[in-house]
Amino acid sequence: MQRIYSERVILPDGEQAAMLTLEQGKITEIVPGKASAETLNHAHCEDFGALVIMPGIVDPHVHVNEPGRTEWEGFRTATRAAAAGGVTTLVDMRLNSSPVTTSPEAFSKKRRAAENKCWIDVGFWGGIVPDNCRADILEPMIQDGILGFKAFLIHSGIDDFPQSRAEDLRKAMPVLARHQVPLLVHAELEGAAPAHDDAQSQSYSAFLASRPNAWEDRAIEMMIDLCRETGCPTHIVHLSSASALPAIAKARAEGLPFTVETCPHYLYFHAEQIPDGHPEYKCMPPIREKENAEGLWTGLKEGLIDFIVTDHSPCVPQLKHLESGDVLHAWGGIASLQFGLSSVWTRARRRGFSVSDLHRLMSKAPAAFIGQAQKGEIAVGNVADLVIWDPDAQFVVSAENIFFKHPVTPYQNQSLWGKVHKTFVAGRCVYQYGEHLQTPSGEFILARSVN
Repeated sequence: MQRIYSERVILPDGEQAAMLTLEQGKITEIVPGKASAETLNHAHCEDFGALVIMPGIVDPHVHVNEPGRTEWEGFRTATRAAAAGGVTTLVDMRLNSSPVTTSPEAFSKKRRAAENKCWIDVGFWGGIVPDNCRADILEPMIQDGILGFKAFLIHSGIDDFPQSRAEDLRKAMPVLARHQVPLLVHAELEGAAPAHDDAQSQSYSAFLASRPNAWEDRAIEMMIDLCRETGCPTHIVHLSSASALPAIAKARAEGLPFTVETCPHYLYFHAEQIPDGHPEYKCMPPIREKENAEGLWTGLKEGLIDFIVTDHSPCVPQLKHLESGDVLHAWGGIASLQFGLSSVWTRARRRGFSVSDLHRLMSKAPAAFIGQAQKGEIAVGNVADLVIWDPDAQFVVSAENIFFKHPVTPYQNQSLWGKVHKTFVAGRCVYQYGEHLQTPSGEFILARSVN
């Protein structure tokens, strides 16, 4: 048994002073109200003063890449980085591993690859491709614990994960609807756009123009139609286009099971700030203009965007073409897993968002989305997944304090607010003050029982 106290504990009814008792991985008692030093000493309670105690961050969009491309990122390095950033649960996005997680056999290999390597809890998404849109493939994966499935409406970047079309999704979505597991969608539909060619290979503005908002907006409208048609829970990953929000608002008003996430890089960076010849900023969909980012912040405030994920998508440095500055041919993806909380808080604090808002967007809502509501709130009986952090402390991102495999990220040299002091997973302190403790002991988060 252990007890911890802070003047700033994020409870379901708001922020207040409280003492928490943790036993056997659970929160067993909450004593609200300010406590004297004498009381805390008598209770053998660790006093964190004005540091925030909050449910751990839940990040349901992380590309771990193991097995097959572990040199890009693996479970050991990814979960260490996650713990350092206050993340207590992540969900692995099946793209970039080899084999990709599109069959029961591939899912079995993925789970074996992750065993005894995870500092935090880990769940798994599967993938929808044209060849597996059948109940005899998808249902065994659900029975094995897959939390849901992701599809691309455009080329995924690797040939062994081909894009799906509307006719493919019409086969798969009724199967998922029967089991109430979500379809996650990379929502871009290719259409007319200026080419990004070799003559402008270093130009960020040329890359941005080559993937306009219209591609995203059309794809989202198509997915709203398919959601309505099939009743399948439908989730848009990494929303970058604020111009899609009116269509999303109409879908919500209609009562469709339609949810949306966005990412720190779309909220933190603006296209106007990105210099040419810096492929570390490249991702798909792209980071757009400042006005667009402000629209996303409005969408978060109005509840049209459900939560924030990192979409941590690293690769080996040579694939980023950093020396040549070749944006055109660089791998598209941003490594950020360790800095999701801090990068979002750095921008959110200036816009009137509270720590409780951050909890809702990065802990409570994503935990509920993956069927793990007991991880998203501090309440008696809930899992003791906690992050203790200082929202008033700044630090500078450098290669020396990065724990993911390759320190290639646009957050290098950024000064961020919000420093993580300790991370608890099921009551075990796995990270404190720059050091990892214990040994890898995270558990797998598997799907709820199948109907």
